[in-house]
Amino acid sequence: MTTKLLPVVQPAGRLQGPAEFEATRESILADFAKAVPQDLRLPAQLINNPPKNVTNVPRECGLLTPEEIALTEDYDAVGLAEAIASGKLTATEVTKAFAKRAIIAHQVTSCLTEWFMDEALQAAQQLDDHFKRTGKTVGPLHGVPISIKEHMPLAGHWSGVGYLDTRTKDARDCQMMAILRAAGAVFYCKTNQPQAIMHLESHSSIFGRVLNPHNIGLSAGGSTGGEAALIAMRGSVLGVGTDIGGSIRGPAGFCGIYGFKPTSYTLPMKDFIAGGFGAELNILVSTGPMCTSMRDMDLFMSAVLASRPYLTDTRLIPIPWSGLNTATTKPLKIGFMMNDGVIVPQPPVTRALKWAFEKLGCSEVFTVKRFEPYGASQAMKNIRLAYWPDGGKLVKAHLDATGEPMLPLTQWIIKDAEGPDVTSAGVLQQRLTRDEFRSAFAEHWETQDVDFVICPVFVGPACEHDTALYWNYTAFWNYVDYPGVVVPTHIKAGGTGVEQYDASSAPLSEQDEHVRKMWRQGDFEGAPITLQIVARRYHDNQLFGALREIISVLG
Repeated sequence: MTTKLLPVVQPAGRLQGPAEFEATRESILADFAKAVPQDLRLPAQLINNPPKNVTNVPRECGLLTPEEIALTEDYDAVGLAEAIASGKLTATEVTKAFAKRAIIAHQVTSCLTEWFMDEALQAAQQLDDHFKRTGKTVGPLHGVPISIKEHMPLAGHWSGVGYLDTRTKDARDCQMMAILRAAGAVFYCKTNQPQAIMHLESHSSIFGRVLNPHNIGLSAGGSTGGEAALIAMRGSVLGVGTDIGGSIRGPAGFCGIYGFKPTSYTLPMKDFIAGGFGAELNILVSTGPMCTSMRDMDLFMSAVLASRPYLTDTRLIPIPWSGLNTATTKPLKIGFMMNDGVIVPQPPVTRALKWAFEKLGCSEVFTVKRFEPYGASQAMKNIRLAYWPDGGKLVKAHLDATGEPMLPLTQWIIKDAEGPDVTSAGVLQQRLTRDEFRSAFAEHWETQDVDFVICPVFVGPACEHDTALYWNYTAFWNYVDYPGVVVPTHIKAGGTGVEQYDASSAPLSEQDEHVRKMWRQGDFEGAPITLQIVARRYHDNQLFGALREIISVLG
């Protein structure tokens, strides 16, 4: 690598492509580096010998003022919007602080694909001028910096769908970005995602592997892992992700932040991916917020839906948003799914579930019980086939176009579907099978007599690199299209050998045995533990009403 590039921590090696691919990659990284001034670059000693936990680097590196540290750590998005609207803070000072912190975060986690502080400061100044002139904000997100996943088109910036050959500079905003911009949001960076946008680890052959800030030997999750790492580093307080198998919830869980996957066709995704995505013939993707607080998720949902996006994206279902103001009927009936019948989660996840079960069970607001799992193995088999109706041919074509090397998790996700294209009759059969499963699961849910389910986000805390193999606890909910929200807890994974499985607990499957082996051999120290709360399809408002009550008890 040449000195023209911005040094970034990357403890694991990477696959090399042919000379032409490597030259193009280096050119892209050199262009990125040109935007980063010397006074925002971390010392080589830190890059070459980083701590295991890098969350304190922005605070301790000396590149931020005390005021910038406080501004980026003491506010959530709601707090920033209120402070700017009251005149306590300006959009310009907020934008500068978060942009600086974002590029610091990138150097120790590889979380960004683009960084444009100068452009962001110009946009922020225009907002400040408007406020000074009128005494009014332009919208509910006036001056709030928002980070954006790489594939979402933003005018004048690069997007791609996880392959070099799809990299494009977009001429205009997609619908979601236009809504956020009109609401007053300031864009300042785009965040890293994996090859094919279909790993539960964000590993790009161009920008490298996103590292978990709490333990850089672990994954930050995928496919919206750049967002999650950036938010965990407080280089952002509010970002936008997408989720077709866990791509919001997995990274939120790995990095210990909030994330919300709504029911499909709740939020706009018009023009997110040029030409569409074949998986959506049967598995519907969803978009949603990733952030540092419960109320920020609510702010995002209300700001976007207030624009009535369904008027121009006719796929959307116009359900009014009541969110955290949704009334609840008590007691709320909560079912705890301690495992899915295929894989018992690793010990700290089980510990968090038991903690929440006991805490909610002591409150008069809730009745709690065990939720029996249903059909996880079949659902995962069905969804892995439905993701790739072309047998993985388009993935290979994108890679072959530039000689881009296929990453291990790309091979993992397509391997069950590799082969001939599924015929139209086959796609129809996948849909019929899916709908039969959905109906059967809905009946199962009813027999359990619960309003909401609390379950793991993943088979463990954040996993080690290249081992995000088992998506059961998130992809299942994509298959049935239920909304899910991830909330952090105070629990963290201990060091190697600190926690063990229950000695009387036998593996449920070969996958379970493999997950237990990974726990025994891995180093998960410091990984945050989160919980996933799920509601029935299109009960997103009710989910937020319950979330309000759950968080008030869990704290």
